[in-house]
Order: sequence, then C-alpha cells, then structure tokens
Amino acid sequence: MAKYTFFHNPMSRAQIASWAFHEAGVEPEIIHVEWEDKPAALLEANPMGKLPTIVHHHSDHDHVVTETAAVCHYLAEMEAPDLLPRAEEKAAYFRWLFFAAGPMEAAVTNRAMGWDVPPERTMMMGYGDYDRTIDALDDWLTAHPHVCGERFTMADVYVGSQVGWGLRFETIPQRDSFAAYERRLAERPAYRASMDGAQD
Repeated sequence: MAKYTFFHNPMSRAQIASWAFHEAGVEPEIIHVEWEDKPAALLEANPMGKLPTIVHHHSDHDHVVTETAAVCHYLAEMEAPDLLPRAEEKAAYFRWLFFAAGPMEAAVTNRAMGWDVPPERTMMMGYGDYDRTIDALDDWLTAHPHVCGERFTMADVYVGSQVGWGLRFETIPQRDSFAAYERRLAERPAYRASMDGAQD
C-alpha cells in the first residue's frame, strides 16, 4: 500500500500538490476525481469534496491534509526536509507561502470575478486592493530569485504555481519578475514530470 492516497484532477489545484509530490520524491496512490461523481472516500476524508485532499497512511492511523499550501508544506515536513526553510529563511518562507494562499488568492479571484474593492473600503480587506497585492509580490521577486532568496524551497511550489497560473490565464499582469520566476521553476525536473503526468 502506498504511504499516501492523493485525490486528483489535473484541472484543479491538485496539480500543485502533484508537483509537490514529485519534488518530495514520493509516489502516492492517485485517485482520479470526476467533478460530477466524487468518490465516497474523498467525501469521507474531506466533506467539502475539494482538491487536493491527501491521506497519509501513518502506522496504524491516517492523517488527512487539505488546503494546497498545507499539503505542500506537510509533504516537505514528512518527506523532504531539504525543501524546508533554514532558520534564516523561515520569515520569508512563511510570509510568502501564506501571502499567496491568503491575500493573493483573494485579490486575484475577486478581480477575476469582477469585484474591485472601492477605495474607501480597502481597510476592510485582508489584501487592501489588487494592485498593492501584485506590486508586493513583484517587488519581492524582482529582488529575489526564489521565495527564500537563492535557494528553492517548497514554498516556491505554491507561490510559483500561483504566478504560473495567473500568467497563463491572465489573472495577473505580465511583469518581468513573474516571467523570469516562472521560467526558473519550469526548468525543474519535478515540475516537468508533474506537467507530463497532467497530460496523460
């Protein structure tokens, strides 16, 4: 039995977790999920029926992990300690991992849905407004080749996926820093392997 069960559909955020599994060097049991016929095992593990959902079969019990950023970090913790942040990298690692999962996801989704924040209400939003959110990440990636500086970490799987997705679907603007970051990540063997698997 595989150590992990991975509920997956390539047209979902589960593709980010697929890249994380490849980076961690772990081959899970993959259960393909059809949107209109979600398996009972998925709904038992995650009543929301959302992807990715992974189940870590650990000793005599199972651990369920949902939420894409959490899945990425969990796999690094369990399987790939070299992809965890060093002491001096932790501030940037957690800052931008949670930034991408929180403010950036919200700002980009709201903009894509046509919901712009009125200027007088930016204080109510966790991200302020779309432009400030994009500019913040642009500034960081202009000065740093990866989330933690020179070294690739698991945070780059999540942040990089947000950037790559945004560029492909034009939900974030074309910026030199974003394009260069996406090119660096696309050169990774684990990234290419996960993309090849998505085409199967």
